[in-house]
Amino acid sequence: MTNTSADLGRRLSASTILLVAVLLVSSCTGSSVEDQHAEPDSWSITAWGSLYEVFPEVDMLIAGDLATAHTHVTALEDFTPVLDGTVEIVLFSQTGEQVFAASEPVRPGIFNVEIRPETAGEFDLAFRITSAAGHEEIRGGTVRVGTAESPGGVIVAPAPKAPIDGGEPLSFLKEEQWRSDFATSWVREDSLTRSVSGLVRVRPPAGGAATVTSPVDGVLFPDVWPYPGYRVEQGTPLFSVVPRVASDRSLPTLEAELASLQAELSTARARYSRLEELYSLEATSQRELEEARARVETLKARYSAASRDFESANSARQGGASGALTIRAPFSGEIASVSASPGETVAAGNPLARLVRTDRLWLEVSLVPQVARQLDTESVSGVVLTFPEGPPIRFEEGIHLVSVAPEMDPATGTVSVLLEVPPAAGLILGTSAQAQVLLAETLPGIVVPTSALVDDGGVAVVYLQLTGESFARQAVHVLKRQGDRLLVDRLVAGQRLVVRGGEAIRRSSLMASGEAQGHVH
Repeated sequence: MTNTSADLGRRLSASTILLVAVLLVSSCTGSSVEDQHAEPDSWSITAWGSLYEVFPEVDMLIAGDLATAHTHVTALEDFTPVLDGTVEIVLFSQTGEQVFAASEPVRPGIFNVEIRPETAGEFDLAFRITSAAGHEEIRGGTVRVGTAESPGGVIVAPAPKAPIDGGEPLSFLKEEQWRSDFATSWVREDSLTRSVSGLVRVRPPAGGAATVTSPVDGVLFPDVWPYPGYRVEQGTPLFSVVPRVASDRSLPTLEAELASLQAELSTARARYSRLEELYSLEATSQRELEEARARVETLKARYSAASRDFESANSARQGGASGALTIRAPFSGEIASVSASPGETVAAGNPLARLVRTDRLWLEVSLVPQVARQLDTESVSGVVLTFPEGPPIRFEEGIHLVSVAPEMDPATGTVSVLLEVPPAAGLILGTSAQAQVLLAETLPGIVVPTSALVDDGGVAVVYLQLTGESFARQAVHVLKRQGDRLLVDRLVAGQRLVVRGGEAIRRSSLMASGEAQGHVH
């Protein structure tokens, strides 16, 4: 009979094994299933606080006898097992409290608390947990301490509200939860705002993009060379350009020209000085004096230009930047692209880099005309951008409706709406996405994160936690989707929802091998 039970255990579910075992015992003793009555040898409850979930599996409570509580403690901050600290189980009565404690886990997350109740009766149950996550006392319902003839156990246990669909509970052990990306939370009433959808393109605000160009023909020399993503303030030097001299003019030619102009300028200055003396003596005319002054000014300008040409040519040949012009950032922002290289010869007007503002962003949203006409500053309460991959980006503050285009795009049948928003991490200019413009009106109901939703053969389902290791499948209807939040029905406030890890529970239920599952304590 033992071999037969083992063979059935490999092929049947755990519940079927239990039924077969009871039938086999009944047949051996000659009594019916209904005649059999055995007290369970343990009980369990699940209690949730704000910091911890506590799930003890406890021996039957008998006054004066030792009962062991295999207590699973999960830190709700990250749903990992508590690795250190103290777990106390407290029995309250009118005469005081009895405290039983364990200060070390026997395995990660599992504390064996030994309970020896002093007297029989009913007691309020509580758990006091102290660990690195903090201290918390969690109420655990009511238990009864009995006698050897009538052992005690749980009377009233804290429990979430039951699922609407009911159905057979699914097992997902604590060890599996701790190894998975798993989390739960309470189902609560909330609301989503009404929204309208459209395609969006992220762009800089008006005047927030500039192409930096070279003002002269010349050669670029590095100072602090800009790069894409380089943040600059208004007036920050970006490039140094040395004005270029005609390529057919050698350094000796430029030097000779400079010397010739210097000599001419010296002669012109001397003549002008003599004419000034003669004019004071009325020995020359005013016209001749003015012509001499004009000659000096002309030569000074030619000499200055020749000097700059010579310095630029000499600097270019020696790899320096003497006489260079500095090109500065016209406004604060970030370098989007650089199209020039150090040492490159550029012509006047050649683009060198593109600078964009990133302190504010404009969202250009394409909406149907009927919706676009109804928008105003008061009606827009937020924007949610969703992408094929990655989490959505939500804006709920600092939003400004810039404008609604006065005409429709005939190619798309939509109207462009400009919304100004603050910068957001990971949002890049030029990005296209799906946008939901949130309006002032709200839709009340049950709101859950999209991570809670599981596609079960084309049916939208979630999983509800009944106890520490027991779960139920619940089909839901998605009434509205808004970024990473869903408005659904068929859930009620007070249920405990699996917000991460539903897929793991589904896989675990589908992979039931017939092998008996359980803890090894």
